[in-house]
Amino acid sequence: MMASVSRERLSVARRIRAGLLALVLCAQAGFGFSVAGQQDSTCEANGSLYYVGEWYFLDSDHCTQCECTAEGSTCARTECTTLPAACIHVSHYPTDCCPRCEKIGCEYRAVVYELGQSFQPSECEQCTCDSDGIARCLVADCAPPPCVNPVYEPGKCCPECKDGPNCYTDASRHQVIPAGEPVWVDSCTKCRCHDGQDAGYWEGNRLATCSRLKNCTPEQPSAQHN
Repeated sequence: MMASVSRERLSVARRIRAGLLALVLCAQAGFGFSVAGQQDSTCEANGSLYYVGEWYFLDSDHCTQCECTAEGSTCARTECTTLPAACIHVSHYPTDCCPRCEKIGCEYRAVVYELGQSFQPSECEQCTCDSDGIARCLVADCAPPPCVNPVYEPGKCCPECKDGPNCYTDASRHQVIPAGEPVWVDSCTKCRCHDGQDAGYWEGNRLATCSRLKNCTPEQPSAQHN
């Protein structure tokens, strides 16, 4: 008799535990459905559905990025940064919001050079495009040519005096004489240019120093003086 009662109590206890387990499973299943129900919230854009928490770019504007939230899409536009002024290769891919600078160079007098490139924009300049995108140049410092008719040769920076040092005989600048020895420019006038032996040689003085014989008339023939 006692054994029968014990078995009956054990059976009841098992039924109670089974019932409690079923309640727990049902509660868990109900919670899961609730979470799944929340995830059913979506945003529609670009002809697609996005779930809450997903990010996407608008097909109509690749610079606008959106996030799907429970309240709807929240969007913000990306502002493109300014490309370097000396960018020598720009790419703009269809899927990109902003253009890309693929290569940096140096811009000098409206001409663009690659990094590390050496160039000579004029006969007197030697430049290099440095890694910071700045062209740095060395400019030759030419001394004043010791003549009034210097010649600029192609490819050379400084002018040359093909006829040697010289100067004008007077301010009219019609006659040029060589430097060094005195020169009779007419029968009454003797002139001399400065040369390398003179103090203050070619300090901007482009006119000869002249002396004129007294009581001399150039129109009348006269013997040449030394």
